[in-house]
Amino acid sequence: MKFIKHLKSQKIKAMANFKTLKEQACEANLEIQRQKLAIFTFGNASAIDRAAGVVAIKPSGVPYSELRPQDMVLVDLDNKVLEGSKRPSSDTKTHTLLYRHFPNIGGVCHTHSTYAVAWAQAIRAIPNFGTTHADHLAPAVPVTEVMSDEMILGDYELETGQQILNVFREKNLSPDEVEMVLVACHGPFTWGKDAAKAVYNAAVLEELAKMAYLTLQINPLAAPIKQTLIDKHYFRKHGANAYYGQSGDY
Repeated sequence: MKFIKHLKSQKIKAMANFKTLKEQACEANLEIQRQKLAIFTFGNASAIDRAAGVVAIKPSGVPYSELRPQDMVLVDLDNKVLEGSKRPSSDTKTHTLLYRHFPNIGGVCHTHSTYAVAWAQAIRAIPNFGTTHADHLAPAVPVTEVMSDEMILGDYELETGQQILNVFREKNLSPDEVEMVLVACHGPFTWGKDAAKAVYNAAVLEELAKMAYLTLQINPLAAPIKQTLIDKHYFRKHGANAYYGQSGDY
């Protein structure tokens, strides 16, 4: 009897955890629309419970105006649906691949924000032109290679994630320091310590993309910011000797 009660207690606890997880994922998706990072049903965000290996993600094709926490779909890291009456986001395999390979992230976001998508469609990394960019990451925002026909006609969403992993390996980038990427001809993916931070990074990325575009409009020959300014701005917000903001800030 005690064992059965223990199992019931554990199940109730797990359900409560997933309720919170679904609320976090839903709020992140709603923030995508608030920040004007996507229209209609474009884009998606997810959150993960690392201990349980469970991901809560936006249901496919559901307008943001209709989203509720109970609509979030729970999947495991092998993309098996654990709970939910709706189909999960079509980008689920991209999210779960990033969770499997980037062990410190707690949320993933994909948007169709205008300026970031424009850079992705141009297949160009976003140069670090100034201190706003350097506040968030030191290198250029990376862009993946264009997918081969075999990738596109194969497991497309999984291959999307593989393209992200490939560019991080090739450029020797840390996903804990560079929390954003452009998928060539497609759009941005961002991540962070939780789903809220992933959407925050998506909003930051859109602003960096817009600033870089305007910089090149004003001066097509603009050069990237010098390394000493990059280091100053990046390390005053990140690392052991950071002194910008308050404890717990993004």
